[in-house]
Amino acid sequence: MTKIGKYKNNKHIRPSKKIHYGFSLVEMVVFIVIVTTAIAGVIGALAFMSGHSADPLARKQAIAIAESLMQEIQQMPFTFCDPDDPNASTANATSDCTTSQANLGGPSPAGESRYGAANPFDNVADYGGFTMPGGGCAGICRIGDATALAGLNAYSASVAIAQAGGVGAFVGLPADAVLQIVVTVTGPANTTIRLKGFKVRYAPHI
Repeated sequence: MTKIGKYKNNKHIRPSKKIHYGFSLVEMVVFIVIVTTAIAGVIGALAFMSGHSADPLARKQAIAIAESLMQEIQQMPFTFCDPDDPNASTANATSDCTTSQANLGGPSPAGESRYGAANPFDNVADYGGFTMPGGGCAGICRIGDATALAGLNAYSASVAIAQAGGVGAFVGLPADAVLQIVVTVTGPANTTIRLKGFKVRYAPHI
């Protein structure tokens, strides 16, 4: 008869058994796959954030340029005649004007400039087709100053103006009594900001 233990002081002592804990090969492979996938996801997210970290700043700057230009245009006069027209203060229709604001293709008279002190833009319609850079400005410039603003060389701006009366909210007004202004600004990181505004001819004379 084989003894499986020894007696000491009348007590039976069984041999000790060691219990081993650990991972199987399959568990280790699954763990490595999960950790590798997680690390790759984190690295991809960091790369995306790094590549797009400048986007908010570029967008804010483009919005600031667009809003400034829109405000500038909307504050210009919108009357039957160009303010330089001799009939500007008496005209009762665009037909009474030598130069009316119905011309939306650019400054009228043609010699007017956004940057010229002697003959500046003086009505909303002058901004039709306006662009920056352009018109004597090599970048983004303030009104009355053709010096390009530092740090904004990557931005550009354009303006489109069209008659908007007789439809929608302006259905009760003549077509030429409302102008729609669209300002578009582009910048770094494929940034594009487009603002739309309106100017109603509420004062037909200067």
